[in-house]
Amino acid sequence: MTEESAPESLADRLDRLFRAVHPRGGREYTYEEVAAAIREQGVTISHTYVWQLRKGLRDNPTKRHLEALAQFFGVPPAYFLDDDTSGVREQLELLVALRDNAVRSLAMRAADLSPASIHAIRSMIEQARIVEGLPPADELD
Repeated sequence: MTEESAPESLADRLDRLFRAVHPRGGREYTYEEVAAAIREQGVTISHTYVWQLRKGLRDNPTKRHLEALAQFFGVPPAYFLDDDTSGVREQLELLVALRDNAVRSLAMRAADLSPASIHAIRSMIEQARIVEGLPPADELD
């Protein structure tokens, strides 16, 4: 979805959280795991309702449900309501990228390099993106 298109639905935003935030082991949380954790917060919710929200079959949860979902996934409740979620979206994309061992290894190796070396590596990565037909890195920043 581009910045100029219609705002994302609640289902789109919840789906992004399921795809980005995982327990140890790298798999997605199950609907039952999410619902059980939310019930532990004192909020009544079923795994079926969580599934319906993610699939867009239900789209009007209570404030308590949104707050509990936000708490579970570690995002501010405003993530579900505000049209500008770019900051959270970027953090989730980074989380997904860092799951890749090669990307994480590259980032860790670059951590203590000088600004000049970082610039040189960034230039190489930008050239590789061009060769592979990917969008320029500045579109990702």
